[in-house]
Amino acid sequence: MIDLRSDTVTRPTEGMREAMATADVGDDVYAEDPTVRSLEEKVADLFGFQAALFTVTGSLANLLAVRSLVQPGAEVLCESGAHIARAELGAHAAISGLTMRTWSDARGRADLGAIESLIAPDLGPFLVRTTCVSIENTHNFAGGRVQPLETLTALRELADRHGIDVHLDGARIWNASVATGASLAQLAACADTMAVCLSKGLGAPIGSLMLAGTDAISEARVERKRLGGGWRQAGLLAAAGHYALDHHIARLADDHEHARLIAEAAGCPPEGVETNIVVIETADAAGLVERCRQGGVLVGAVGPRVVRAVTHLDISREDAVKAAAVIAAALHP
Repeated sequence: MIDLRSDTVTRPTEGMREAMATADVGDDVYAEDPTVRSLEEKVADLFGFQAALFTVTGSLANLLAVRSLVQPGAEVLCESGAHIARAELGAHAAISGLTMRTWSDARGRADLGAIESLIAPDLGPFLVRTTCVSIENTHNFAGGRVQPLETLTALRELADRHGIDVHLDGARIWNASVATGASLAQLAACADTMAVCLSKGLGAPIGSLMLAGTDAISEARVERKRLGGGWRQAGLLAAAGHYALDHHIARLADDHEHARLIAEAAGCPPEGVETNIVVIETADAAGLVERCRQGGVLVGAVGPRVVRAVTHLDISREDAVKAAAVIAAALHP
């Protein structure tokens, strides 16, 4: 099977397995794992943050980051299709006791006018107080769309005017950097906190990081343990992250090319594919998924009329060409 359901399905490469097997490890709950500590320092430096915290998932990194900015009973603003609103099982409300209000944008973009109209930093004792805006770059359910750098800069200025914080869900920020040529630090400059993922486009088996100031990371380390997220000799996994950062960023351009190839075959507008995610609109998502499966290609339904195909490290150009043909045939049975 050619698996295009997500870029989380990759297997570690041989070089990555070797790095994991030879990793120097210690007990991370005691902050004694040297490979974890060096990964945290490396990623914080890449994005221009004071500190970082290695977590098992991007959902946990997002939860800890937003929790550090938004008190129980206050609210975070985000786009209606954002991962924190749609794909984290209500964790922010269930665990952190915060609320969300949303704006909608078909491209997943930060609509500055809509955001400003929603902001309510202090409107008295009856209305929820806005303390944070969260944005996603690239935006998963909008098809891997990139937030323009000028929009991020303007969002930072808007947040500063209203005295609120910005969280950046940068699970696929690596793709945004490769697609635009902007540095990771430039893309992160808008944010007070951030989450980045190593187990999607970069191909590590497990792991994300929360980035923030030193004090926020110290408190998040406590919260991570409180939530059951402390881990011991995690350097085995951190070593995979190191390898991914050293070897798998530039090659994301191949994934983007393969996505465009699939999108063209599926009849998707070329301007809608900016990175490695192809969103295909169809009258019957479940039927399309099944017809593709019968042809040897796995794709995923993300709505009753929407199918997603995601290219990644394990998809060669040959795989992409075959998948494109199968999807095109499945769309016109």
